[in-house]
Amino acid sequence: MNLFKKKTVKHTMKLETPAKVKKGFRTYCAVVMALTLVMGMSVTAFAASTDPLGVINNLSDFIFGLIRAVGIILLGWGIVQVGLSLQSHDPSQRSNGFLTLAGGVVITFAKEILTLITG
Repeated sequence: MNLFKKKTVKHTMKLETPAKVKKGFRTYCAVVMALTLVMGMSVTAFAASTDPLGVINNLSDFIFGLIRAVGIILLGWGIVQVGLSLQSHDPSQRSNGFLTLAGGVVITFAKEILTLITG
């Protein structure tokens, strides 16, 4: 009485792929990849009719935007540090928080400060 132990061995026979089919599939994959690369990398770049000074101004605005984002992050972190120092009554953490807050303000308004200095 062999109710629970069933020995069923399943043999799966894998069909052999002919060499011509393999070669055709490799060729098809190579052609698809080549066409994908050619179509993906052949983007036409249209030059705008602006002066080079405008391009430099746009780059400057972009860089100052990134600097402003870092300044805002520092402002937020300074506020968190001051709040935590007020909660824990830690004067050294409070001074670090105010210094971070002041640095964040300076970094956030760096472009305006530079335009005030240079005129």
